[in-house]
Amino acid sequence: MKRKPGIDESLEFYPLNIAVLTVSDSRTEETDTSGGLLIERAKESGHTLVDRAIVKDEVSDIRAVVTRWIADPGIDVVLTTGGTGFSPRDVTPEAIRPLFRREMDGFSIVFHQVSLGTVGVSTLQSRAFAGQAGETF
Repeated sequence: MKRKPGIDESLEFYPLNIAVLTVSDSRTEETDTSGGLLIERAKESGHTLVDRAIVKDEVSDIRAVVTRWIADPGIDVVLTTGGTGFSPRDVTPEAIRPLFRREMDGFSIVFHQVSLGTVGVSTLQSRAFAGQAGETF
């Protein structure tokens, strides 16, 4: 298992059960490179993929899948990709934020800091967010 810089190696590792949701009007499992990369990196880090879905950019579709996963005690973390930009069809934050008990404000800051080094100022076009809904992150 490959460890990342800045991780305290003395801490016990707890593998997480992860579900990955891709929000896209055009992607299929074969063409979903972003979802595929999230899955690959999660597995490389020692976590378990328990579910994967691809849904259209529709609030009701996104919310239905995420709500089901939040209610599943076998899922610790839901990772989403897509639908966080500024086009009229980008509705992932609007679909998921109402489900949060708490928002993880620092996530967006770190996301943009990391992204700045890879995509430059294009990171400003992302409305990246994270939070906790029930016991699920």
